[in-house]
Amino acid sequence: MIKTRALTKRFGSVVAVDGVDLDVREGDRFGLLGPNGSGKTTVARLVLGLIFATRGEIELLGQPMPKGARRVLPDVGALVESPGAYPHLAGRTNLMLLDAAGRSSRRTRKHRVDDALARVGLGSVDSRPVRAYSLGMRQRLGIAAALLTRPKLLILDEPTNGLDPRGIRDVRDLLLELASDGVTLFVSSHLLSEVEHLCNRVGIMDCGRLVLQEDLATLRAPTGHVIVETPDAVAATALLDGRVVRNNGDGLLVRDTDVATLNADLVRAGIRVTGISVERRTLERVVLEVTGLGSDRVDPLSPVSETSVDAQ
Repeated sequence: MIKTRALTKRFGSVVAVDGVDLDVREGDRFGLLGPNGSGKTTVARLVLGLIFATRGEIELLGQPMPKGARRVLPDVGALVESPGAYPHLAGRTNLMLLDAAGRSSRRTRKHRVDDALARVGLGSVDSRPVRAYSLGMRQRLGIAAALLTRPKLLILDEPTNGLDPRGIRDVRDLLLELASDGVTLFVSSHLLSEVEHLCNRVGIMDCGRLVLQEDLATLRAPTGHVIVETPDAVAATALLDGRVVRNNGDGLLVRDTDVATLNADLVRAGIRVTGISVERRTLERVVLEVTGLGSDRVDPLSPVSETSVDAQ
């Protein structure tokens, strides 16, 4: 769906994007991660033909960009940077005008607009102008605009920006629903937790370079350690005879891969086990490692959401 080869963009002496080879496949839920200023938004703008590359190649839905823009962009929905709208007009009016600028049927326009608004939680929006919207409402409106054409590919830059926790969950659920309907997702974000919940593949940008591109499941492979929570840490350490890598009071990091056997051995010895799980690399740890801020530290008491993924 998206392929780039040696994609580079310079702004004067600043290299914003440096030789990026991106590969987003059909059906992917692809998350492009990186801190602000890493080049994520510039990549999205280049892919959509909003700016021209200094060098390199871009292929979007099988067509070269920007040459093939007219053929492919009707099948692409996008929200890049701040949502655009006429501030003195209502949100519904903005979407009606946007839909009219495309190739869609006038007869079904109202239905498309109402459906897009309902999907992002703005179905009951009144006639107040967009300038009176909260940041979260504007973000929802921008996503609704991206959904008007019922796209095959959805490109979203920080789609949960300005949303409260419930809004973030609603957008995530919406995107997962779209993905289940066959829409390919390309989402840029600096929120690791959201990418972890939403995406099946990730790319990591650092200083304009794509430093990693991989399946999330591969990145979060087991580390070869098991996290054991027990009030009998001293007894467990003695029993495990040198296999304990770290003791954090009531939590042990044990060099092992067989959770069931380890648990059975501990219980058989009369040691109370209150929690046990395979340790996996967190996405945060991966990002820190590949962006030059890495560490060989492994925290044995990671949150349950990050260490119990093997059960999912």
